[in-house]
Amino acid sequence: MAEESPGNAARHAQASFCLSRCKTQHRCSRQRRCRTRSRTVSAFMRATQYTCMLLSYVIERNADNDKLVLKLKQLESSMSSGRKMFRLGNVVHALVAARKTTELPEVLPRICLTASNLTRALYFFCDTVLWLKSVGLQSDINKAKWQNWATKCYYFSLLMNLARDWYEVSWRLEQAVQEEKMKENCFWDEQHQQLNSSKCKGLHGFLFLLFQILRSHPPLLLDVVKNLCDLSGPLDTLGIYKTNPGVIGFCGLLSSLVGILTLASPHLKLKE
Repeated sequence: MAEESPGNAARHAQASFCLSRCKTQHRCSRQRRCRTRSRTVSAFMRATQYTCMLLSYVIERNADNDKLVLKLKQLESSMSSGRKMFRLGNVVHALVAARKTTELPEVLPRICLTASNLTRALYFFCDTVLWLKSVGLQSDINKAKWQNWATKCYYFSLLMNLARDWYEVSWRLEQAVQEEKMKENCFWDEQHQQLNSSKCKGLHGFLFLLFQILRSHPPLLLDVVKNLCDLSGPLDTLGIYKTNPGVIGFCGLLSSLVGILTLASPHLKLKE
């Protein structure tokens, strides 16, 4: 049998490599699509859950609507249980995200996001344990204890996200002030004139500058809004700031709508 020439062997090796690479890319693309689909379904279920919470709070004072309130609360409970099932694999995703954030060049975002992802992984683990309890696979689980741990992990994760948001806001505030000083004697466009109309003096000037920065950076604004809204639940559960189901439902619904928006338009999601 004739031996294969080095050129043919190289071409075959290259073709095999390209085929293997294409298969890997196709598999990764399919996994990303599945993750996105799962997140989308979970986001809509979350929005439904908090809508039911808000509606049941609004109409429960009317004695004629007892049956409707009961149905809304049952639907809310079903959505909560369903979301736990969709989050079963999120422990791994959170750990992978934590590994990626350890490679960020800036120190504070690296610390905040890594801590956020690690505590979020712990939250998802507690959530999985609670799911096992809810479906009857582990009936001896102390539900109150695991719920408390899950809430604390979620609360700390949100605080780390807000710390990262504040770092981004502070950095942009500093940049805006520096640009304002550098361009004091130059021709400014309309946006800079608006910025210049309020020097960063006092609370009013600071708030105006903050408003201008958040308005010009929608991903940062949406991330701040989402994290602040998500805080309402843990603050109430942990007894730090007690509120009512109406406020929690409204904040949860607003946060869910922001999440759906960032899924539909990925460019509106704050980059890590």
